[in-house]
Amino acid sequence: MKGFKEPGFQDRAAAAARAKEKALEKMKAAPKPDEAELAARAARREERDAKAASKRAAAEEAKKQREREKREKALEAEREQAKAVTPEPTEAERKAARDARYAARKSRKFGRS
Repeated sequence: MKGFKEPGFQDRAAAAARAKEKALEKMKAAPKPDEAELAARAARREERDAKAASKRAAAEEAKKQREREKREKALEAEREQAKAVTPEPTEAERKAARDARYAARKSRKFGRS
């Protein structure tokens, strides 16, 4: 009784070539699609792509609008908060703050406390 012999390179290459030929024959034997069907598919694909593009554009525009409104609300809130928190200083308050800065700078420069 003879033992099992593994297929060699030549055997494997021949088997691969036969499989390739068989697949090629099967593909050649398949019916060709009808030109009208291909045109209909292309039209449906273009229609679908156009709808998707318009939907993406509408979504992008809506997103930009939401971001614009969000920025406007944040800016409005910031303005309101600034008005509520810090009232406009009077001329006397501005002069007092300026004098305090000057005195602090002078004391740092000349080492006075």
